[in-house]
Amino acid sequence: MLELLQFPIMQRALIAALLVGLAAPAVGTFIVQRRLALLGDGIGHVALTGVALGFLTGTAPVLTAVVVAILGAVAIELVRERGRTGGDVALALLFYGGIAGGVLLIGLSDNGSNATLMSYLFGSISSVTTQDLWIIGALSAGVLAVVAIFGRELFVLCQDEEVAKASGLPVRFLSLLIAVTAALTVVVAMRVVGLLLVSALMVVPVAASQQLTRGFRTTLALAMAFGVVATVGGLSYTFYVNVAPGAAIVLLALAGFALALGVGTFVRRSRTRESTR
Repeated sequence: MLELLQFPIMQRALIAALLVGLAAPAVGTFIVQRRLALLGDGIGHVALTGVALGFLTGTAPVLTAVVVAILGAVAIELVRERGRTGGDVALALLFYGGIAGGVLLIGLSDNGSNATLMSYLFGSISSVTTQDLWIIGALSAGVLAVVAIFGRELFVLCQDEEVAKASGLPVRFLSLLIAVTAALTVVVAMRVVGLLLVSALMVVPVAASQQLTRGFRTTLALAMAFGVVATVGGLSYTFYVNVAPGAAIVLLALAGFALALGVGTFVRRSRTRESTR
């Protein structure tokens, strides 16, 4: 590990990985609880349009991705809430529109090379610049602040929307807050994990945590721990083996889920046997 810290590129990448590992599962816990596990995928496709727009206009792709991802997240939440379109159909519209818009704008742009585009799609260690790190840090702080401040209200909303309404909570505001926070998380993670794999980091650590604990706060904390291990461990592996960091991170997260599933199953069976004695 000390060998990795000798290189400025790896220092920036590891800090970014740590921030992503904390932010993505934190938001993912609420998304999974609300049964919108594919929301991150949909927003990731829309963020691709934002990245392509940045290439086309010659501006920072991260900033344009933030704007487009937020607009897409808000739009999909409004469609889901007001229209007759179900959540799954609305997400499908987000998928198709986002990827089509991204491909179209990339085709019109002369600034984005295939290698640069691949770094956004699947992550890249060398792509994390100092400017990116400041943006990732600010967005991660915002995401974690939302979770810390509105965590209790978001938990009630994700458990039962009708109960949240009866309790007098601002359901529409909280729903939009989840969508916008998810959009920011996608942009935070795209430089490390990649747009096509970011949803896995929002979902898999949460699923692993649920195998080992029942309490919401414990699940949230453990999911963030799983996320940090997956991002830092996967990124460290790519230092020695030339593979896309997103793939290594997601596969390590899946390995963590498999381990948690085995441990959780064993513990539950042991408790069942003890209770029947």
